[in-house]
Amino acid sequence: MKNIPYLLALHSIDGLGPIRLKRALDYFGDPKIAWQAERKEFLGLGIPEKVVALFLETRKKLDPVVYSDLIQKSGIKWMTIFDEDYPKSLKEIYDSPVLFYYKGGILPADRRAIGVVGTRKMTGYGRAVTEKFTRELVEMGFTIVSGLARGVDTQAHKSALDAKGRTLAVLGGGLNSIFPPENTLLSELITNGHGMLISEYPPDYPSLAGNFPSRNRIISGLSSAVLVTEAAQDSGSLITARLAAEQGKDVFAVPGPITSDLSKGPAQLIQQGAKLITCVEDILEELGMEKVQNEKLKVQNYGNLSAIEKDILNCLENEQKHVDEIVRELQKSSPEISGALIKMEIAGLVKNLGGGSYIRC
Repeated sequence: MKNIPYLLALHSIDGLGPIRLKRALDYFGDPKIAWQAERKEFLGLGIPEKVVALFLETRKKLDPVVYSDLIQKSGIKWMTIFDEDYPKSLKEIYDSPVLFYYKGGILPADRRAIGVVGTRKMTGYGRAVTEKFTRELVEMGFTIVSGLARGVDTQAHKSALDAKGRTLAVLGGGLNSIFPPENTLLSELITNGHGMLISEYPPDYPSLAGNFPSRNRIISGLSSAVLVTEAAQDSGSLITARLAAEQGKDVFAVPGPITSDLSKGPAQLIQQGAKLITCVEDILEELGMEKVQNEKLKVQNYGNLSAIEKDILNCLENEQKHVDEIVRELQKSSPEISGALIKMEIAGLVKNLGGGSYIRC
């Protein structure tokens, strides 16, 4: 593809989405010719008049070469559907982006990716489940794909980085303005050799609510499968799951407490045919893969347990519990249990969910 600055300029036109832009490129054959085309030619392609009017107005004041230079100087790169490095799995979806902007880099190993998504209003249970599955998937060599949103998305990215893995974050706005803003540091960690930030929106485009459903098809498009860890019935993560199913990808859902509204999303997915999973082996089995795990650290940790630490692990075998509940069940003093829990948390055997509740890792 020649004349990329003109493709970037066309892509900046609000309303000229992937389907319409592909139609224009197929018709004109060259983005520079398309940029210089007459109004009637665009209207003849079925592009709405208000979009054509915006295009003509933008063309008066936007120099494509200057525009592309500004993007490059900001540290943002781009990839077009005509490039060899364009992700194959993303190219295969119906409405794949003609181009996307990115920071960081993508590796061949990132083809082995799983999307991990869920609610923005994450509970302690959702945090623990997301951390557990993300960490174990990274240990199995998967790249984690998510949307950098608050809640499960943020936890998935952080857990991937904590596990020394790679993660791809698909934004619902331009790369010049990270949303939510508190994830700016997280985005920098991702692009510093650990993955990539991706957006199909121009660099200065705002993160509007209507952008996110469209963004979700890229999350599923980059992924071999999608995992929903915790979500309400109206969660946007269910859109990602539906898109994954439409793209022929596997959808996995983690069951949760029936008393929680944030368990209803995964329950609904399971009723609709998603695979119920309770461990990473369930995912690997469905994908036709075998688990290869280094048990050395786990054996070392478990082999040095005291009697009370073993009792606590048994107590937490099937569910999370509050420290007071553990004290009652084991009939030990509160300081004794609390001290043991602190040691076990440092050793990575239990996780503090906040508010005095613990879960076994």
